[in-house]
Amino acid sequence: MTEFTTTARGDRLAFDRYGEGPALVFIAGAGPFRAGDPITTETAELAAREGLTTLVFDRLGRGESEADGVLDLDRELAAIRAAIEAATGNANTPAVLCGHSSGCSLAVAAAAAGLPVNGLALWEFPLTDDADDTAAWIAEFERLLDAGDLEAAQRQYMRDMPPEFLAQASGSPAWPAIVQSARTLRADGQSLVWATRALAQGDLARIRVPVLTMYGTETFPVMRTAASLVVGAMPQAVEKEVAGAMHSWEPAPMAAELAAFTLSCPLPA
Repeated sequence: MTEFTTTARGDRLAFDRYGEGPALVFIAGAGPFRAGDPITTETAELAAREGLTTLVFDRLGRGESEADGVLDLDRELAAIRAAIEAATGNANTPAVLCGHSSGCSLAVAAAAAGLPVNGLALWEFPLTDDADDTAAWIAEFERLLDAGDLEAAQRQYMRDMPPEFLAQASGSPAWPAIVQSARTLRADGQSLVWATRALAQGDLARIRVPVLTMYGTETFPVMRTAASLVVGAMPQAVEKEVAGAMHSWEPAPMAAELAAFTLSCPLPA
């Protein structure tokens, strides 16, 4: 059943919460929201059975988390903070964050910003070591977004994804809705720019929580390369291959990995 909380920025955040125990909060990447993402919901339900509190929320401007105006990284971090508090019941109790795709850069940015995070589980983090190219890509995306050309902005955001992703999306009946959701991707872009710069400057080494970076058994080579970048940059990072394909995971094995990882992450005494 949908629950709601309000962020420090005044945004109303919709979420589903399952189970009881150490907290695990899922952060979607570009596009997904609860009603259209049964894989994450099933994973959260399965992980909760292993002794966790799991929380899945609609990112700002998606699903039932209606939000107007500029949806930037600061507002998204406020939403993540509110989600952590909703999962733990306490503003100071930490949670493990599970990011999917660009949700990984949001999760890492949250940890770097000092939010109460005691572990990071990162699924197919699209991290690159070319900070200048990432910044130029997102600058053009934001220019198109601010000009009101949402379709061009959406195409720009998907520029470096596998071509079949854009072909499938643009040819589907859902394309108009996908285009409208482009306004929710600003935080994704800004967090990816931040992450690539932090990688280049060695700042990711300052994140001192356990990190599990994962990719699917059937995935794109770039995802394995990105996982190696994470392991090389973050002191407590390990990588693992988990059952999955086409940038997504299989719920049962992913839930098992997430439960084991979350239960291994230390909580304050």
